[in-house]
Amino acid sequence: MTDPVAVPVNLQSFLAFDYGQKRTGVAVGNRLTRTATPQGTIKAEGDARFVPITACVKEWQPDAIVIGVPFHPDGAAHDNTRRAQKFARQLRGRFNLPVFEVDERYSTTEALEMGAKDADAAAACIILEQFLRSIP
Repeated sequence: MTDPVAVPVNLQSFLAFDYGQKRTGVAVGNRLTRTATPQGTIKAEGDARFVPITACVKEWQPDAIVIGVPFHPDGAAHDNTRRAQKFARQLRGRFNLPVFEVDERYSTTEALEMGAKDADAAAACIILEQFLRSIP
């Protein structure tokens, strides 16, 4: 369970990313319905991923961004934790939007167990819905 997040009430629409080095899942959602919809997966690495991400931001015009940050089962950070946190900082810098980090342990596993055809986009959806449920 995620602790409640202090999210200003004016932030209503969100774009979420399940960051991966080779693939990044994308989902959109809003505070009113507390639901998210998968939007596909960006298959690009490094700075190349920011071209399609910029297109997503322009298309959806979110009030804020949510990024899944992975941890070991015991809560310890690892290399991918730091990569996802760096990605979050890059998003803040590029788009000047609030970026919220969500513990995304097991989101891809959950997406696969649900039979998702696009596990990365489904994981982004799970991450965003978890975040939306955490808002008081």
